[in-house]
Formats: sequence, structure tokens, C-alpha cells
Amino acid sequence: MQKSLENQAVLWRLRVAIDAPLAVNFDYLAPADTTPSDVGLRVVVPFGSGRRVGLILAVLPLSGDGTAADAPAADQLKPAESILRDLPPMPADWISLCLFAASYYQAAPGEALLQAIPTGLRKPDPVKRRALKAVSKAEHEAPMQPALTAGQTAVLDDLLPRLNGYSANLLFGITGSGKTEVYLRLIEAVLAQGKQVLLLVPEINLTPLLEARVTQRFPHVPVVSLHSEVTEAARARHFAAALTGEAHIVIGTRLAVFTPMPKLGLIIIDEEHDPAYKQLEGMRYHARDLAVWRAHQAGVPVVLGSATPSPESWANVQSGRYQRLDLPERAHADAVLPAMTLLDTRRMTLDEGLSAQLLEELAQGLAAKEQSLLFINRRGYAPVLTCTACGWVSNCRRCAAHRVVHSLDRTLRCHHCGDTSPIPRQCPDCGNADLRPLGRGTQRVEESLRKHFPQARILRVDRDVATTRKQWEVLEAQIRSQDVDILVGTQMLAKGHDFPALTRVCVVGADAGLFAADWRAPERLFAQLMQVAGRAGRADRPGRVIVQTEHPDHALYQCLLRHDTPAFLNLELTARQQAGFPPYAAQAIVRAEAKKIDNVLDFLQRIRGLVPQEQHPEVFIYDPVPMRMVRLAGRERAQLLLESPSRIALQNFLNQWLPMISAGRGMTRGHAPGGVRWGVEVDPLEC
Repeated sequence: MQKSLENQAVLWRLRVAIDAPLAVNFDYLAPADTTPSDVGLRVVVPFGSGRRVGLILAVLPLSGDGTAADAPAADQLKPAESILRDLPPMPADWISLCLFAASYYQAAPGEALLQAIPTGLRKPDPVKRRALKAVSKAEHEAPMQPALTAGQTAVLDDLLPRLNGYSANLLFGITGSGKTEVYLRLIEAVLAQGKQVLLLVPEINLTPLLEARVTQRFPHVPVVSLHSEVTEAARARHFAAALTGEAHIVIGTRLAVFTPMPKLGLIIIDEEHDPAYKQLEGMRYHARDLAVWRAHQAGVPVVLGSATPSPESWANVQSGRYQRLDLPERAHADAVLPAMTLLDTRRMTLDEGLSAQLLEELAQGLAAKEQSLLFINRRGYAPVLTCTACGWVSNCRRCAAHRVVHSLDRTLRCHHCGDTSPIPRQCPDCGNADLRPLGRGTQRVEESLRKHFPQARILRVDRDVATTRKQWEVLEAQIRSQDVDILVGTQMLAKGHDFPALTRVCVVGADAGLFAADWRAPERLFAQLMQVAGRAGRADRPGRVIVQTEHPDHALYQCLLRHDTPAFLNLELTARQQAGFPPYAAQAIVRAEAKKIDNVLDFLQRIRGLVPQEQHPEVFIYDPVPMRMVRLAGRERAQLLLESPSRIALQNFLNQWLPMISAGRGMTRGHAPGGVRWGVEVDPLEC
């Protein structure tokens, strides 16, 4: 074997990133056709007992006897099988983006690089590509552009001259103010420069409407979508089209932030406040933050749009990192912000959670032949089933949570792990047949409304009835055609949708978010209520929003009453600064799980002491504690919170500490003795 290798006179070795939880890359003998310009190409290599597709990070010299600096001898390396040349190399800035993400979010470099590439392009056999066509079926020129409002004109006058360099811009526009039209005008200007645009959206169900508007405006421009409902083959084609520059506009959810775009000219992040931009498995990155870093790296502008900006972005405006651009008026000439009403329910008698005043509002909407939305952010029939005799409740068998009552298929279902069983006919503990649902979900509210308004056309919209994009499109068409009188929905209906006939929004069950253990809960509640309120009165009919509450004097509701998002954000930032919470501190969490909680807590306590506190005085490590949902899918969970006023100090600590954990006896990255699985999350959204 060694003699034959010497005869081949191998000149190069490849440094290859592999999708594996290891902080190292791997060297292979290069194929005979290798050149130094092959950096960024995919390569098929032997790995373990199989074959993998890796990414070439470097082409390095190799002498046959191993005398080149830091070079192993040829007979110490396995030969790479073949270099895949069906696509151009991944650009250097794309590799830098992935490696930065791996470094900041404490992931293995190979995982970050390879998992950013679609599955179809990570297979040893190259995919067959076909040319893209403009996805619109329009045969005519682009439609006439609508007239701009004064606010839209001012924003564009500010942004358009600054398209040739980096700037971070927070587009703060009230609901219905026409942020999408601003996006379209900016896209038009960037396309005219021969550049590409990346448009990020938080959820798949927001993609069809936005994609339709983009393709209608630019019918002859190649547009591609990248999200989880795109087929594997199509995702590979769309990714490749972006890499080659064939696709001019990329619309996608959070993973699309890693799309290679050699002619990138603009990044837009719609609904930038949305927590869906945070990846919660694998490398736990935040797509919004990575998009801003990428824009800075590429020297292009980034626009973050929202009617309810995140406190982090608002703080960046206050510090001067972002520029604030306002859209203070609704785009439709006759549309105004909806009138807000707080219904104090403390002394009211409620019928299935609904007050008489709220029911009267719905009746008025029916009489006026207008659409109404009853918003309750809890799907299912009821949160829990209980026995009136012994107090048994429908707990999940695998999680520290209740199983929710679903009446249509008569099941108890855990919304965390999916554990499902039929609704029992009698109490499993005492045999009592009197089992009662407690609380309300969308199904129970829908049932109650059908009793009050038997003549009304009522439609429920939640994850139980709209699990795919196609199902949502059917429901959306039904709403737009005004075949619905009353909508009952969850947060799926809270943002990004424009239903001209919808005039009333009624909110029930919102108070739970005021006093939740999660310190981010008020931020999410306010954003949710402002967004859902924004669905009302977006056209020529005035809108009304009615919120049932037992705490009408709460500062959050008072800001809501005035449509005063800046006041709420300033209050929230003041509270966070006083408490030392982000964005005034940096956080990381190590979460661990095992079948026994003692094993988890022992592991966390052991790693807590690996680095003496005096070596990192700016980093504080809290005691390990069980997580709020201590049991999930049959495993017990606990966490260790790290906090520092300095993001750099926290990163320096993690860079020293995490390798020490993995180097411990019986440890590998993510696994520890006692069946413990662990992982780290930087900048967690939940603590």
C-alpha cells in the first residue's frame, strides 16, 4: 500500500470538516485532480465504517515522507474518494459565517458547516439540477405600485441612498403600516444593482402570502423558498440556485440565514421580535442575530421590521447600533388603529369564560356582516381532565405536564412529547365516572360559541387543524372569501395576515402571561396582544379590540390601551437593567437530562467546580436546579445558568470550560456517565 502511494507522487492533503460532534477537522490524501482552488467544495471521504460528504477547508502541501511542516506521512492518511464538482465552491464569507456561528454558539465546526447544507447535497452522489424559472405564472409586466404614505416615503428616502454599505435599521411600523411595501421597494432597488436579496420570515405559514406578493411584484425574477416544508430535492435545487447566483431572491425561515449568496446586497428580517428565529435543537443559534452579523461581514444593509420590536433591538437603537425608522400610520387611506377596550371581569359572571359584553360584541359583528376573531392562545378542548371524587388529573405519563383534552378525537394528548391515550370513561384511580374538563382551549370555546350563535359560520384555526402549509392555505382562502363569520384562533392568527373584513378581535385568557415564571413572558404577551389587535380594522371598516382581564390597571394593559409600544419597551428595559437581565447581561445555560434526576444534578454540580471562580471573576455560575418542566419524554432535566455583564468574558470562560467537561473521564461532547446527555445554549430565550 505504501509503495503504491509513493508511486502516485501525492502533492496535496485535504483538511475536511465532517458533520460530527467533534471540535477537530480531518486530513485526507487528496485525489489526483486536486488544486488549491478546491477549498469550499464538497468531498466524499471514508469515515468510520462508512462514507461521508465533508467540506474542504484547506488544500495543504504533503510530502511523501511527512517532512512538510505539520504534515503527516502519506501512509498515515486515508485517501479521499472524490471531490464533488457539480456546484461552485462555498464562498469564503459563507464559511466564515458558519465558523463564527459554531464558535459563538459553542458547536462543533463540522456540524455548523454541514448542517447548513441541505440533506440532498450531503449525499455522496451529486444531485441532478435543472434551471430555475421565475415562480410566478404571470405573463404580463409587474403590477402598478401602490402610492406611498408619507411615512413610507420618508423611510425610503433615508434607506435608498445607503444601499451600498452596512447599516442596521429597525423599521418600527404599526400593524398595517405597509412594511411589506417598503421591503418591495428596497428589493427593487437592490435587484437593479444586479444583487441578491435574503428575506427571512419567522414561520412557514407566513411564507405563502409574502412569497405571493414578491412574485407578483417581480414576475420575471427567480425567487426560491427555503423552509422545512420544501422537499429535500427542491431544497437542494434552491440552495444551489442561490449559490450560483441564479436565484435573485431567497425567502426562508431561520435556517435560510445560512444560504450562500455570492451577490448578496440586502437582508430583511420580517417580524424580527419573533422567538421562532431561535433554533432550539442542535446548534442553538438565533437567526436574527446571525443575519445582522452577516450583513456587517458582507458590508450590506439589514432591515429588521416589526410592529412590536424586541427589547434587545430597542436597546440597540438606544445605544446607536441600530437606526430607528418609523411608520406611524396605516397604509390604507381609511384605516385607523382599532379602539381598545379592557373588560374588567373581576365582578362578572362568565359563561365558559366569556362575558356577556364580549358575546354582545360578537353579536354586533354578526349583525353587521363583519368578521370577528376570538383569540385564546391554548389549543385543545381543555388544559386538563380531573376526577371530582379523588382529585386525579390527566398528567402526562412521560412529562411533568398535563395531557390536554381533545374532544374531536376523544383523546388526552401531551403537547410536549405527544403522549396520547383515549379519554377514560371513569377515573383510573377510584373508578368515579364524573370526570370534568378544567380550563378552556380553542375547541371548548368553539363549542360554546356554536351554542350561542347557531347561525354563525365558525372556523377554528390552530395547530390541530393547520399542521401543513397547504392546510393553512385552504383555511386562509376560506377566510378571505368571507365564508367565515367568527374565527377562533391561537397565535397562528396573531401576525402577518391581512383580512380586510375582520373588524373585531376579542381576547380571553391573557392574564396567565402577566405573572409567569419566565421573565420574558410580559414581552411575549404584549407583542402577541399588539399583533393580534392589529388584525382588526385594516381596511375601510373601523376595528375594535376587547380584552377580558382581571388586572386592567396593570402597566402592560395600560400601554396596550394607548397602543404605546415605546412606553412598554422602555418600562421593560428599565426593569431588566435593574435586575441585571439581558440585554444588560450575557447568559448561557448548560442543560442536562437522564433517567434519574440525581445523576443530572450530580453531573452539573461536578462540572460547576472545574474552573476556580477566581480565574473568571466576571462570570457567575448559579447552583444547578431542576428545570420548570423537570420531566420530558421520560427523562429528568436540570440546568446550570451562567451569567456575566461582559459577553466577551462569558465566551472566554466557555472556551476554557467546555473542553474541560468533554475531557473528563467517561465524557464525550454531549454525553456523560450515568446516561447523562448535556448541551449548552448561548443567549437562551428561556431560563
